[in-house]
Amino acid sequence: MAFGKAAVDHGADAVYIGPERFGARAAAGNSVADIEALCTYAHRYFARVYAAFNTLLFDHELEPARRLIQQLYHAGVDALIIQDMGLLEMDLPPIPLFASTQTDNRTPQKIRFLEQSGFSRVILARELSLSAIKQIREVTGVELEAFVHGALCVCYSGQCYMSAAIGGRSANRGACGQPCRLAWNLEDKQGTVLCENKHLLSLKDMNRADFLGDLVRAGVTSFKIEGRLKDLDYVKNITGFYRQRLDALIETDSSQSRASSGRTTFFFTPDPCKTFNRGFTDYFLSGSPDSIDAFDTPKSVGEPVGKVKQIKNQSLVLDRPHDLRAGDGICFPNAPGRLKGFYVNRVDENAFVFPSGKTLIHKHDLPKGTMVFRNHDLGFARLMAGMTAQRKISLDMIFCEHPQGFELSCVDEDNIRARALLRVSGDPARNPDTARAAIEKQLGKLGNTCFELNRLEILSKPVFLPAADLNCLRRDLVECLEKNRLTAYARMTAGPRPTPVPFYREHLDFRANAANHLAVQFYKKRGVTSIDPAFECAPPGPGTRVMTTKHCIRRSLGWCSGKTEKKPNNAPQPSLGPLFLTHGKHRFQVTFNCRECEMQIYTVFHSA
Repeated sequence: MAFGKAAVDHGADAVYIGPERFGARAAAGNSVADIEALCTYAHRYFARVYAAFNTLLFDHELEPARRLIQQLYHAGVDALIIQDMGLLEMDLPPIPLFASTQTDNRTPQKIRFLEQSGFSRVILARELSLSAIKQIREVTGVELEAFVHGALCVCYSGQCYMSAAIGGRSANRGACGQPCRLAWNLEDKQGTVLCENKHLLSLKDMNRADFLGDLVRAGVTSFKIEGRLKDLDYVKNITGFYRQRLDALIETDSSQSRASSGRTTFFFTPDPCKTFNRGFTDYFLSGSPDSIDAFDTPKSVGEPVGKVKQIKNQSLVLDRPHDLRAGDGICFPNAPGRLKGFYVNRVDENAFVFPSGKTLIHKHDLPKGTMVFRNHDLGFARLMAGMTAQRKISLDMIFCEHPQGFELSCVDEDNIRARALLRVSGDPARNPDTARAAIEKQLGKLGNTCFELNRLEILSKPVFLPAADLNCLRRDLVECLEKNRLTAYARMTAGPRPTPVPFYREHLDFRANAANHLAVQFYKKRGVTSIDPAFECAPPGPGTRVMTTKHCIRRSLGWCSGKTEKKPNNAPQPSLGPLFLTHGKHRFQVTFNCRECEMQIYTVFHSA
């Protein structure tokens, strides 16, 4: 709840929050009471709250899920983001449904089907290019939501079964063990290690801040920031960063308008490099991939501050000016797949950086030319610990006489009105200017509310009123306006379920993720003649494809004859045979569908 409120304060038009069960991050559940409190807070700004209900359900969970959805609806939740199609066969309240990216939303055909099935919004696959999004928009009218920032799942969302195959922790059940962040060896069929102890499935984080206008023109309705299990500084910083970018876009495009109320004032400069990140990529948005992998480490690297120029007297000298200070943390790659670092003790007048404690700097750890990153900015952290933003709704006030005393009325930026009455006669003012100034001062004290005064018009004769009376009048007006805003809030509602339309395939394997009888019923009503149980219900066994990804190890290592990302020095060339990923006893075969520019990973028997 606290993180959700911070997101609203820093400019979010909507917030996703997971309930106690059935959200895609099992460790991030919230009580219905907390979600209701967040709804009340967000709705004051006409911002929305969506419940993340996007896991697969087993049969015994269907009724508890239905009851929880009823509770969430009555708590004020504006929509549900779901994955399990069985929910569309249930008797639910009239709450809009969003198709999670976990429903594998890659093609115009799929998005069109979801729209015809009653979804009011579809969250697109992260891998789609701008041209692909435009093609989807041309054949659909449904709202489209696109990720613009945050951690990347290497596999197409909803189609990753590697965590379940390794240890029974299903990504589709909110319990992903994140095997994509592990260190792997890459071997050929003879067992020769081609690449050792590298995070070969780990990707950089998404950052599409420079493409917001392009996404709007492509037909995207909503920009989504991934923030699951991130800290509060991240929520504040990244939300604020995109709020500023989006406001700048709206100011230059008269066809666009704000989706919620209030203006956010920031008391810091948002900067994505200052909080958790693994480096950034736009991730196929422009079509051809940039450098997308984070093979050296799955940890946050922070912001680059310079390259090593020399090591001198146990201090670090960088090749460019920097603002490193005592207490900052810096890091650098010191071996394949490994990150090392230290805290800064002091920086002298020559900008030499000295490590804290007994840390020793060795030239073999930091050879000339090594890029150094700051992954902890002490000054920024201290700034973020205080008040970092205020979101205020503008209003105009009129103070005038009333037959029973004095009236204070207002109208806010959304044309919501309120009135309050002060039943006192007031004393004629001996000094009209002083009396007027006192009224202006007391009625303008809106600092602890969500409102800010744009204009106050005083229409009464000069009168003296005690400050306590004026304060009471102002508080009554604010309370009335807050109630009127919540009453005026236009909550979305879902219409009747549409008549089932045929699905575009007759047979579905385990990747349809049908984990309960209602999900099976959903597809059979739409012409599917056979459907395999979900992986979580009946694991298919060795030889099963557990991952399909646009990320390609061969391309990242420079072994692709087509487009390449980088070619490391002395990189061994693979054999023409199959490749294998190994980690401990786990072994997976890697194949390449070059026609579709995809990589596929299959289970094999565990190695000895």
